[in-house]
Amino acid sequence: MITGERIEVHGAVQGVGFRPHVLRLATELGIRGDVRNVGGHVVITACGSPDTLDAFRRALHERAPRHARVDNITVTPHEDAGHAGFVVLGSGFAAGPRTVVPDLATCDACVAELFDPRDRRYRYPFVNCTDCGPRATIVESLPYDRARTSMRGFPLCTWCEAEYHDPADRRFHAEPVACPECGPRLRWGDVLGNEALHVATGVIARGGIVAVKGVGGYQLVCDAADQDAVARLRKLKHRPRKPLAVMVRNLAEANRLSYVDSAAAALLQSSAAPIVVAPSRLGGLDVGLFLPYSPLHHLLLHDLARPLVVTSGNRAGEPIVISDEDAEAKLGPLVDGVLAHNRPILARYDDSVVRAGRMVRRARGLAPDPLPLPVSSPAPVLALGAQLKHTTTLAVGDRAVLGPHTGDLENADTFSAFEHTAEALCRWQGTTPEYCAHDLHPRYLSTRYAQRWSPERRVPVQHHHAHVAATAAEHGVQGPFIGVAYDGLGLGDDGTLWGGEIFLATYRDYRRLGRFGRAPLPGGEVAVRRPSRMALGYLYGAEDFGAPSIPDTRPTPEAGLVRRMIERQVNSPLASSAGRLFDAAAALLGVCEENSYEGEAAVLLEAAAADHRGPSLDWTLHRRDGLWVYDPVPTLRDLVTCGDPTGVAAARFHTTVAEVTAALVREVAGSTRTVCLGGGVFQNRRLVDAVTRELGDFQVLAGERVPVNDGGISYGQAAVAAAVLAGGDR
Repeated sequence: MITGERIEVHGAVQGVGFRPHVLRLATELGIRGDVRNVGGHVVITACGSPDTLDAFRRALHERAPRHARVDNITVTPHEDAGHAGFVVLGSGFAAGPRTVVPDLATCDACVAELFDPRDRRYRYPFVNCTDCGPRATIVESLPYDRARTSMRGFPLCTWCEAEYHDPADRRFHAEPVACPECGPRLRWGDVLGNEALHVATGVIARGGIVAVKGVGGYQLVCDAADQDAVARLRKLKHRPRKPLAVMVRNLAEANRLSYVDSAAAALLQSSAAPIVVAPSRLGGLDVGLFLPYSPLHHLLLHDLARPLVVTSGNRAGEPIVISDEDAEAKLGPLVDGVLAHNRPILARYDDSVVRAGRMVRRARGLAPDPLPLPVSSPAPVLALGAQLKHTTTLAVGDRAVLGPHTGDLENADTFSAFEHTAEALCRWQGTTPEYCAHDLHPRYLSTRYAQRWSPERRVPVQHHHAHVAATAAEHGVQGPFIGVAYDGLGLGDDGTLWGGEIFLATYRDYRRLGRFGRAPLPGGEVAVRRPSRMALGYLYGAEDFGAPSIPDTRPTPEAGLVRRMIERQVNSPLASSAGRLFDAAAALLGVCEENSYEGEAAVLLEAAAADHRGPSLDWTLHRRDGLWVYDPVPTLRDLVTCGDPTGVAAARFHTTVAEVTAALVREVAGSTRTVCLGGGVFQNRRLVDAVTRELGDFQVLAGERVPVNDGGISYGQAAVAAAVLAGGDR
């Protein structure tokens, strides 16, 4: 008996070769019908025997293309479409969940073609197929067809057209397909094609810096071994000490520079191809390495045969440049040339960064793949994020689409990039957000953006609640959990600055049950930039629990000024911040006096502690105003008087914070056994490992696919807002 079915397949099924996959399966099984993209999913009509159709549906799941993800399949009866065989139809439009596939690193087959002199795409820097190439960065809207991408301006030549329509070809319905005859071309001034690449590599080889148009934005490229070029790049980026990402040709070269374990190797070679931060073989700080993920990168690395610094193409404090006009105007005067091309970048995607298997920055290759929401949102919500490491999340139903890293939301250019990202997320999903979720801080630009919604359509979310909710949501936690939020600063619901917090939480609500002792930030933002100021804040103004004071080892003119500021309460707001405590410890140990980038002091303190061990320093807990409070003064006093070498003292400080955290959790946990860590301080691998050991009888969770830093705030806001709107006690 022959029956007909309409099969809808939802998930990551557009831009991954799913329609060709369906056609091949149907042909193999003798099924008649058709397949097409509709909205953000795939619709199949299939006619065959019940057993054959059953085998067909199983194969859709079990034999899906490697970059596809089948979330669910719905089946309804359908009349015979009347096709003699099986065909691919033009796309249709419909509402429903939509997935834009992240950009995919160049596959091995395309790399082989790139370097095969006999192939017509030999040394063509835009080679791609259904298994690789640009996706999110070229999509204007769904369904995913060439006409709705930035490739619509490149009509296919006869050869590419034949490949595009050949079911046996791996470029069958590959929307970005192109070749030297019909596709994009490189440009260096008036020089085009491979000659433009030759000029650019010559400049880099001679010690120059080149702005190269990458997949998700421009990048600044120089020889990683040329100290003068690197020093100049640091100067123009205003980045004197922060490590720069290095692109290497292969795993062997990566292993010469760092210790690459099997997990790191798998990440480096994955389709996401993120920057992987790993221990350096040269000593000092960890190094961020990645492999070439576009054909142009492969050509640069091949022709120059050396590691390259490849970093974001932007001026300090601005978003990564994506337009050719901005590249010439903003980057051109700073570099020795611009290697551009004429394929437009429609969405800004910086490189993703992963450290020890945990996300630091979620962007190219990983965003905008959707994440689950533990509580389905009854209406679309746009979560606006915070200020630093900004991201935006769109919640629709039980899915959250976490957009790419935007940067620090501190100026008009970055704010414009944020608006562009938010608009793209909504356009891709075909929805208009009915609510927004935002931080409590009134001066954040993201909070000001929230004023576009009426008050009853805004869901305010406390900063640290968002941090721990993000971790809980990623791991699908159900029921109450202990939230441990350690970061630099965030506005508390009492109007003071928080940053070392212990909550008993659900997605809808939280109770603050513990905190770190407060200390003033002398000069406000100045204390954030200067750990030495923060040390003086603890020295002269730490919250008093009766412990002996920290010895005054810093009698400088600045110390006298800071002391008077604190005594007179002049621009010295109080904060219960774990991040600022790490700053103070780093300054007191002489590890870092001034941050050249956010979190530098903590990074250097963790590095100083590497390969060292030691017992905890002195610490105490107190009860104050119904909260358990950690007094850091005994810890800092012991830190400066213990007489240990710097590395040992740094290690003991980490041990102390881990013990304190475990003690606070045990005091408030009751019967709750799940602990969710959130906040930028938990980018510290040593601290996460130590806290996990100390709480061995608890389930301790930290962000893996979502950054624990402020890059995960918008996802946490979305989870909280969905639960608030859904009601109940979750």
